[in-house]
Amino acid sequence: MTEPAEVETTGRFLVLLQEDAVEEGLAELGAIAGFNPNTGDIDSDTLQVFPELGVAVVSGDPNLLRELNGAAEGPGAVLIVEPERVVHVFAAPAEEEAPEATADESVLTWGLQAVGADVSTATGKGVKIAVLDTGWEKNHPDFAGRTITTKSFITGEDVQDGHGHGTHCIGTSAGPRKPATLPGYGVAHEAEIFAGKVLSNAGSGSDGGILAGIDWAVANGCAIISMSLGADVPVNTPYSQIYETVAQRAMAKGTLIIAASGNASSRPARVAPVGHPARCPSIIAVAAVDVNRAIASFSSGSADKIGQIDLCAPGVDVYSSFKLPQKYSRLRGTSMATPHVAGVAVLIAEKTGARGYELWARLAGTALRLPLPSTDIGSGLVQAP
Repeated sequence: MTEPAEVETTGRFLVLLQEDAVEEGLAELGAIAGFNPNTGDIDSDTLQVFPELGVAVVSGDPNLLRELNGAAEGPGAVLIVEPERVVHVFAAPAEEEAPEATADESVLTWGLQAVGADVSTATGKGVKIAVLDTGWEKNHPDFAGRTITTKSFITGEDVQDGHGHGTHCIGTSAGPRKPATLPGYGVAHEAEIFAGKVLSNAGSGSDGGILAGIDWAVANGCAIISMSLGADVPVNTPYSQIYETVAQRAMAKGTLIIAASGNASSRPARVAPVGHPARCPSIIAVAAVDVNRAIASFSSGSADKIGQIDLCAPGVDVYSSFKLPQKYSRLRGTSMATPHVAGVAVLIAEKTGARGYELWARLAGTALRLPLPSTDIGSGLVQAP
């Protein structure tokens, strides 16, 4: 497998502002980019502001980056500037020969059994989880009567999931245990679901959409954000300082971000590095294992000293909800492992009241050690309380 090219960008810029000086930072931005932030009628293509996170996305002349970076080096409210990246669903490579199944899925999926959700008394009741992805199949019969809050951050598309990836991830993290057609497939089956569409029906989006979704989730008091998305990066690519600060700020407000590590490996020949944004130290990076608790051949890993795997979860041949009329699908990828971790985090949050870094520590501390390198699986296989 060839090394990925440099990460694709949109031409816009992410700007980190001092958390306690957002208005001053916007004034600085306006002076450089040529707009007045107080008029209230700025085109969203020109400026987006995420007040919970203290981040703005701004467009303008390419020379703007140099001026903004100059401002970031000064004593003002503009701290860091980065190009805005293009991001995608982490689509797994073509199906290989699946491992011989060793689990009975007549009642619950093998993934739920592997993380111990089948024997846990926790349900996720009272805990909010945000899944930021391709949206949500609004007419899925398995979720009739569930409280689901939705919002689209994709211009020209409502939250309806025309892709299927988002509906699959929502199902794994918080779907039903007793649907009309078994098996049950949801880890935190009574959690309060927030479905944010940050990727288009074609499966792509940008940093700005993801940050908008994170801002929305934090503002709504979601304890966990699940993100099965990102961009593959070359070895030794620095992590995003803006996402890192956003993750720290979110954690301080009680919101833990969990993200897929990527599917760029071709094991055993090549282990690819953890992708963006999971390679940030304050975002939980999730690897995928199969039914035999072996690392998935595609699962990105700790291939450099920058992006580290934190935890692993079931990510091969995972059965969950899907867009209609198909209704269900079996998918593979770190995208499928991530909502397992997010669902377990919901269960631990319900049982212990833990939030933010304490919740991360409990997730890692109770994970099941496997006879695999920590560079592949981190602390181990997440376990329900």
